[in-house]
Amino acid sequence: MPHSNGGSPINNISIVWFRRDLRVEDNPALAAGVRAGYVVPVFIWAPEEEGRYYPGRVSRWWLCQSLRHLDSSLRSLGTSLITKRSFDTASTLLDLLNSTGATSLFFNHLYDPLSLVRDHRIKELLTARGFTVHSLNADLLYEPWEVTDENGCPFSTFAPFWNKCLSMPYDPAAPLLPPKRIKSGDISRCPSDTLVFEDESERGSNALLARAWSPGWQNADKSLSSFINGPLIDYSVNRKKADGTTTSLLSPHLHFGELSVRKVFHLARIKQLVWANEGNEAGEESVNIFLKSIGLREYSRYLSFHHPCSHERPLLSHLRFFPWVVDEIYFKAWRQGRTGYPLVDAGMREIWATGWLHNCIRVVVSSFFVKVLQLPWRWGMKYFWDTLLDADLESDALGWQYISGTLPDCREFDRIDNPQFEGYKFDPDGEYVRRWLPELARLPTEWIHHPWDAPESVLQAAGIELGSNYPLPIIEISTAKERLEEALTEMWHIEAASRAAMENGTEEGLGDSSESQYIDYPIETNMEVDLEHTRTNNIQATTRRYLDQTVPSITSSLVRIEEEEISVDIDIGEEDSRAEVPINVNIDAQIHEGTDTNSTILHFTPSRVEFSEESSSSYTERGLVPVWSPSSTSTPSEHFFTQETSRGYADLQRHPQAHQITNWRPHSPSVSWEVENTVQPNAIG
Repeated sequence: MPHSNGGSPINNISIVWFRRDLRVEDNPALAAGVRAGYVVPVFIWAPEEEGRYYPGRVSRWWLCQSLRHLDSSLRSLGTSLITKRSFDTASTLLDLLNSTGATSLFFNHLYDPLSLVRDHRIKELLTARGFTVHSLNADLLYEPWEVTDENGCPFSTFAPFWNKCLSMPYDPAAPLLPPKRIKSGDISRCPSDTLVFEDESERGSNALLARAWSPGWQNADKSLSSFINGPLIDYSVNRKKADGTTTSLLSPHLHFGELSVRKVFHLARIKQLVWANEGNEAGEESVNIFLKSIGLREYSRYLSFHHPCSHERPLLSHLRFFPWVVDEIYFKAWRQGRTGYPLVDAGMREIWATGWLHNCIRVVVSSFFVKVLQLPWRWGMKYFWDTLLDADLESDALGWQYISGTLPDCREFDRIDNPQFEGYKFDPDGEYVRRWLPELARLPTEWIHHPWDAPESVLQAAGIELGSNYPLPIIEISTAKERLEEALTEMWHIEAASRAAMENGTEEGLGDSSESQYIDYPIETNMEVDLEHTRTNNIQATTRRYLDQTVPSITSSLVRIEEEEISVDIDIGEEDSRAEVPINVNIDAQIHEGTDTNSTILHFTPSRVEFSEESSSSYTERGLVPVWSPSSTSTPSEHFFTQETSRGYADLQRHPQAHQITNWRPHSPSVSWEVENTVQPNAIG
């Protein structure tokens, strides 16, 4: 039996474990802890457990500000937030339970694969030690296992899923009020660690973020109220405009749990009822479209729960053998905003400077990345993860898989949107391009989205020298279409040969995915802009690989050393009927051994966090958090995955060969989503 400091048992002390639920309002775990008795609020910073998805600079900045805001709120209620630096969350929680004399742990659900595995392990470990563990829903309108078709199976496309959510026989739970007071448990034997979220090189850029963003749950409430009572009414008309504040900008608040999705849903529905009574059809439609973006966020977690490898593998099999182009020059030009397509370049410069990108522009730049440049989609997803304030594994995976044609209701993979036409659609006056591409600021609107067609006299008057101070197109769209058709033809031929080989009982010469490795994320992410000339890649020499793509180690994805970067600069009683995560979730995780080279370092120091090439970079008991993998037995995901996809994706080794085929799959000709509302569902609004 856990004891207090004095050795005598004290009942009703609970630890409330904060994660991506950094608020005191509508926080089921906090409410349950308060009702149970004394509370010790805890936040554990263990980024190494996230493995390859180590938080990026801007994400870490937001987290730091949000934690300060949360601690201030908790202090006003009678307690304070205990912060701990850890390499093993389970061990840290066990130590905290013992040192505080707590008998219960409350936390809110997360649905990304690593969290599902970690939470399951923690429940088993602490329950076996005699502690009571309660997990609750604070992130979704409905739990993933509550929304099924008439046969009790998970949905595989968005439209029927969202229709079912909107027609559920019971409404989402109403938001909970903040507690009036919190009785603090004894924290004298568990002092906080000082958490370091940035280094000296990042402080200048991070300081600029504070001018545009205000993290914290109370600021999130203000932003929500401002949007509901302002831009929402014209959202159906203005949401596609890239220039100006036409969307809610709520996604960072939602990702960090500063804002309750239930509160967003209820307030939007109340406003919709008001407009319905007034006969305001435009307002009603605006709410429907806005709630659809909330639905996409819900769907991303739904997919992640039922298909926990969706951030690593496509859910369909058609692109299994697609010959991705492995070209770091293309990748660098895309990152730097030097592709020669103004709307794409403006978007990429905005994301680097601000950590934000309008949803429609996310569609444009990601589609260009996958369809025009034909770069591996997980490279783009990883770059978004490193640079976006609202980087969200489930939402980003849904968005990039949709663009890449790897979902049942995705876009056709052979459809290429011309950035020139998209420019006049989303930025008709060219103001967005002029803001982020000052070298094109004097170009008339007529030519702003296709300067290569402008007369020489117009270019001279605008001070533009194509190929010098602004690049020529990195590849012609017509050429990209031809190349994509060739790649798809090649893919289908290889797929047919593979199918024939499987029917004959052999896979010889086809690069069986069970033995192959993946396309590494480029180690160099230098943002220095080369202005001397435009690179026109030799298509004949471009390397293609039939591989899935690994992402970099922590040091390569997080630390940018010796670079010159573009920068501007609840209740647990009868009244609470919310279900817990089913304890019998099917987990067949593979644990890979790793090396903790800095197990004694308590504070985050990027330049000292390193891993061997052979190891993944996530820890459990000085080992590795396993990547969630479906078991070999029948699961709800079975109709999406072929037999070869059952193995984990934790290896981060560079493959020595240039051409290999791995387990890739992909597009369906059916389309059911509007492009503006699908990619990057985390960019709410």
